[in-house]
Amino acid sequence: MLIWLVLIPLIAAVLIGLCKAPARPTALLSATLTLALGIWAMVSYDCCTDCWSSIHGMDLQLTLGNALSKVMLLLTILVTFATVLGTNAPKGAEASWYNSALLISAGATGAFLSDNIISFFAFHELALIPTFVMIGLYGRGDRRTTAWRVTLYLGLASMVLLTALLMVGSQAGYSFSSIADYVKSGQQIQNAELIGCLLLVGFGTLISLFPFHSWAAPAYASAPTPVAMMHAGVLKKFGLYGLFMFQPMLNSAFLPWNEILLVLLVCNVIFVGYVTVNQKRLDLMLGNSSVMHMGYIFLAFAALVAAGNPEANAWAIKGGALLMLAHGLSIALLFLLCGQVEKQTGTLEINSLGGLGTKLPRMAFVFGLAGMASVGLPGLANFPGEFMVFFSGFAGSKACFGPVQIATVCCLWGLVIGAVYMLRAYRNIFQGDLSKASDYATELAPHERAANYFLVLTLVVFGFCPQLVLQFFTF
Repeated sequence: MLIWLVLIPLIAAVLIGLCKAPARPTALLSATLTLALGIWAMVSYDCCTDCWSSIHGMDLQLTLGNALSKVMLLLTILVTFATVLGTNAPKGAEASWYNSALLISAGATGAFLSDNIISFFAFHELALIPTFVMIGLYGRGDRRTTAWRVTLYLGLASMVLLTALLMVGSQAGYSFSSIADYVKSGQQIQNAELIGCLLLVGFGTLISLFPFHSWAAPAYASAPTPVAMMHAGVLKKFGLYGLFMFQPMLNSAFLPWNEILLVLLVCNVIFVGYVTVNQKRLDLMLGNSSVMHMGYIFLAFAALVAAGNPEANAWAIKGGALLMLAHGLSIALLFLLCGQVEKQTGTLEINSLGGLGTKLPRMAFVFGLAGMASVGLPGLANFPGEFMVFFSGFAGSKACFGPVQIATVCCLWGLVIGAVYMLRAYRNIFQGDLSKASDYATELAPHERAANYFLVLTLVVFGFCPQLVLQFFTF
């Protein structure tokens, strides 16, 4: 059954691209079906596995038995539905526009549900292809240079990651479960420190860990709206998902690098945070904001590595998972609103906008909620995630005030930085005197408003009821 979560968007993409089916209705039907099927699978099955191929005795299968897989599947189907529902393709680009979202969705779903590390990697690479192509064809600004930069960064990161996966797989088997069994047997992974370093560099570049982050903000700023929503909201979590999946098996491989990781994640929060404050364009501000917030989730991972296992620090794995879900929903909503602002005003220069709230009060309300979610306002999904991540920095550690605790205190300053850039952007765009750019704005289309409200509803529901996600985790 799980294979249909991958096949439905792929079939829809084929129908749109080759059979000339109407792009938006076909994509919306696909997104609706996967949303319904995915929720039904999570509710109906504690553990569900599809073995869809076997190569030389190596099973390639999809599984929904892991709690983190369920959270990532939920994020993927929610953001995919909102992306297809709320975006408007330029005339003549409908097929490429909606197929990009469908292919990223299929690849991300396959990666998050894969039990085998080779299919895990291959599905991610499938999802990356539309990112490069769409930035090069339909991106803003110097789109071709940006597309090549993204290709080089992520291509090299993928090669580093593949090297590490092959080194692990050749010793311990190519599924996550077989690696766990190998480690439990008492056998040592050879070259563990090197593998840990390669995994952190490979996954870290895909996640935009400092200093491998410089591709991300320009890519999101240049990318068409569906690609920005799907990549920043969903696909970027692939690297974090991979690190959390490997941690129980390879904690000793990550531990020697943990203090370096703590320094780098603080740079993500503080250095990139100040870079975000300095941005003059909304798209670049949101791109850098996304990079900044990855530091919080890396903090959860570092706290988990320091503790040694999820049982010793349940705050870390639960908080990291909840924050990945919340960040994916909130940044997808912000990029959707960014595309709507550009469509309504013709510009994303923050200082050229003003008074848009008088023309589009509903958009102003939704943007305010999305911005407050991003900075961790209580009652919205990011708050319980960030709350648990910060507590994880002080849980399960033998040191009273060691490196993890120092990094946690430093990262708290990021809350102030986030409030500064988000509130300033809201004031300049939606308040004050009506600018010439904002004067041309008209009411949003019903489907655009529906997508906005859908994502706002998810942020509110998971903000007030985080247990809907946390119940997947049992220790």
